[in-house]
Amino acid sequence: MRIILLTAFITLIGTLNAQTESKMKMNAGIITEKIAASKEFYTDVLNFGVSFENEFYVLMHTPDKSAEISFLLASHPSQKPIFQKASSGVGTYLTIEVDDVDAYYRNIKAKNVDIAIELRDEAWGDRHFTIVDPNGIGIDIVTYTRPE
Repeated sequence: MRIILLTAFITLIGTLNAQTESKMKMNAGIITEKIAASKEFYTDVLNFGVSFENEFYVLMHTPDKSAEISFLLASHPSQKPIFQKASSGVGTYLTIEVDDVDAYYRNIKAKNVDIAIELRDEAWGDRHFTIVDPNGIGIDIVTYTRPE
């Protein structure tokens, strides 16, 4: 009887905890005047897909759909003032972790994309290179390795 009561109590506590925890998901949003160029870049260069789009917004996802990024047209009348001004890209960067950064580097070089930082190894273990999107946002493509 005590085991049944203890089991019921543990189940109840677990259920209450599950009800108070909430799922959280984040995607980065870029306000831009370059929605079409952004969509083309992320589709053609990085193989992202389009999850949703309308005339002033596009939501894109990584090839495995594990992450998303959105682009919002600057100065769109449907948006409040905080979402009006286009990003300059300064002070913003994205990191994309991949299994084989060398393969991604070769693929992106073959597409004649400008490389802002050439493929390199860092003392802390990163092997990476950097490109820049049409909005001036640096995109660091990296494979993490153990430092030597």
